[in-house]
Amino acid sequence: MRSDPADPASGRRRFLHAAGASALALAMPPLLGGCATTTTRAAAAPSIRFAQPAPLVAIRASADRIIAIDVCTRPFRAQGPRIEAERMDGHTIVHCYGHGGAGWSLSWGSAEEALALVRETGVTELAVVGCGAIGLTTALLAQRSGLQVRIYARDRLPQVPSAFATGVWSPASRIAAAEHATPAFEAQWERMARTSFHSFQTLLGLPGEPVGWHDFYWLSDGPGSRRANAGEDREPRYAMLEGRLLDDLTPDTTRLSPGSHPFAAASVRRTSQPVFNLHAYARLLLADFLQLGGTIETRTFHAARELATLRETTVVNATGYGARALLDDASVVPVRGQTARLVPQAGVDYGLGYGRRNLFVVPRADGILVQAQQPTDYGNADTTPDRALSEAAVARLAEVFA
Repeated sequence: MRSDPADPASGRRRFLHAAGASALALAMPPLLGGCATTTTRAAAAPSIRFAQPAPLVAIRASADRIIAIDVCTRPFRAQGPRIEAERMDGHTIVHCYGHGGAGWSLSWGSAEEALALVRETGVTELAVVGCGAIGLTTALLAQRSGLQVRIYARDRLPQVPSAFATGVWSPASRIAAAEHATPAFEAQWERMARTSFHSFQTLLGLPGEPVGWHDFYWLSDGPGSRRANAGEDREPRYAMLEGRLLDDLTPDTTRLSPGSHPFAAASVRRTSQPVFNLHAYARLLLADFLQLGGTIETRTFHAARELATLRETTVVNATGYGARALLDDASVVPVRGQTARLVPQAGVDYGLGYGRRNLFVVPRADGILVQAQQPTDYGNADTTPDRALSEAAVARLAEVFA
């Protein structure tokens, strides 16, 4: 899920600074061994300037066009994701969880970090617990490195929490609290982000558009305006990373002149960023995993010691928010996220954010996604949909085009 994009103090929320398998997994360039890829910061490039696009189609925003309301919990850890190995009853458990709202965005790079620990064990068979963004991506990358992989999961796509995310490239979304952003953490985060960004570019142009670049419009009421609920947010101050560490991946933003857009806002800027059509993307990953000989076994784990009963002696624990109960890990904090999807609309292939009105909208093939956020989301594990919240967000969206 994406956090409020209107808060310039949050790396997750500064979407203006955001940058952006084939039908057969073997068609994708491998990320392991024998293949060079640029994941370090590039030299400064000439500024990118946008041409004036065609007039935008106004979004038909009304409550009767809501076709789905979904809620999930983001697994936030103030220290950042836990990616480390521990020994347990003759097994090696490689933990890889706690990615906040950046699970999809960091999935490929996070998988690389976890697999580096897996390789140290020298095994040829691997168990992955969890079938969400991190688990499925890690399993697929392990297969491409030559391992035989079995996924153990209680739920499968599209029922896993990852399937209910907003689907926007946001690698710093609730990734860590600012006080924990040490140089070592920032270096690891940058590696994960750049590896993932490169991987997503290999998915462009595929049928179903699992990944695509879209224009986003940033609306504000001018200097001095504040986002909705400012001062009421209970969330910590998040690490600000994208603008500093991924600036070379970020297209310039362009300020639009009055009359050149349909928005009722004092200031409008345009940029571009990648969007994941999650259902198409997840199906693609799952199909690739199965095509490469992977298997999935339905299983529910109630305690950490059960991980050491699996036939595979090396296990990747990619249980996301489930790690809180499984490992009794109180460092994993739930952050509630609710989205509504409107009926897909021809011509609406852009997103927008309007902090003052607490709006964030994402263009997806399965519908126009409208996020609803509340100051009480942090620490809230309630996944009961609240239709009134989404209807209010859709009403605010309608006012943007008034």
